[in-house]
Amino acid sequence: MNWTRLWAVMLKELRQMRRDRVTLAMIVGIPVMQLLLFGYAINMNVRGLDAGIADQANTAGSRALVMDMLATGVIKPTLVADTPQQLMDGIRRGEISVGVAIPHDYERRRLDGREAVQVLVDGSDSVVQGAAMQLAQTPLDGSRALATATGPREATAQQVAVVSFYNPERRTAVNIVPGLIGVILTMTMVMFTAVAIVRERERGNMELLIATPISSSELMVGKVLPYVGIGLIQVGLVLGLGSWLFQVPIRGSLADVYAASLLLVVCNLSLGLMISTFARSQFQSMQMTMFVFLPSMLLSGFMFPFAGMPRVVQHLAEVVPLTHFLRLIRGIMLRGAELRELWPEVLAMVAFTTLSMSAAILRFRKRLD
Repeated sequence: MNWTRLWAVMLKELRQMRRDRVTLAMIVGIPVMQLLLFGYAINMNVRGLDAGIADQANTAGSRALVMDMLATGVIKPTLVADTPQQLMDGIRRGEISVGVAIPHDYERRRLDGREAVQVLVDGSDSVVQGAAMQLAQTPLDGSRALATATGPREATAQQVAVVSFYNPERRTAVNIVPGLIGVILTMTMVMFTAVAIVRERERGNMELLIATPISSSELMVGKVLPYVGIGLIQVGLVLGLGSWLFQVPIRGSLADVYAASLLLVVCNLSLGLMISTFARSQFQSMQMTMFVFLPSMLLSGFMFPFAGMPRVVQHLAEVVPLTHFLRLIRGIMLRGAELRELWPEVLAMVAFTTLSMSAAILRFRKRLD
């Protein structure tokens, strides 16, 4: 072992790392990003769930109950409904996560100690189910007489019922498997195309492409299309194994499932192409891919509850395609919603694809000049 030569190699690596701005940014950026995300953005204490209220009684007692539930901070009113059916429709479309249904004879039920309120919950998200259980502990006026014999928690539980839709057994696989489709497509599709332009340059094929009459848009679209079929094959594989091994239901249209997956595939492929125009080597493109994949995993709502994040972080997460896909795929597979009912998520993904593909084409043209 020659220590002089060893020292020379170490200095060479350090100097090369110093000149590689992407690597230097990853060394500093990843620890800082993880610290900020886990320390500030990730919050398991869910608050501010979108909720609908159907107060058919409209009495002083029912209005006081609604105010008490809102005071917990678990829910926030975003939908005023006339019937419980409207609440269920709102949950199916993904407009709300929780519905509070108060019947016409609320006062009589309350005084008799019977079930007086129903809290309807979107069971496709297990975190929402757990948070909504706190609403079942909201005390009702006049329930103290019953509480004397049974205890306050037992009396309240009898009068405020939590009804979970779409996943009453609270099986984790039902919530995880649809999201895994998005995670797998994000990881593989971005990675495949992130090295596309860089690989052509490193293999010496870029000069040949420049000499051909092919346009920048033709080159970009041509590189994307082969991976579309690969992505759809991955979707079919996850759906088949999820249904066979974990009995994950597909309550919506299978065509809508593939249409939503196709949107994510195109989003991720265009994002990967844009990354490829910035990277100077395949190693740099892989680094940038990880820098994009990590926030997608943490902020999209796949691993941590979206409703528990600060408002600023939620706005930032809306830029992530995986966020919108999770709403689409869970709505279609678990709640039986139609793709057209979830059009805001579709529009967001189409806009992201258009912007990222346009940026990739413009960047590629600049490199040809």
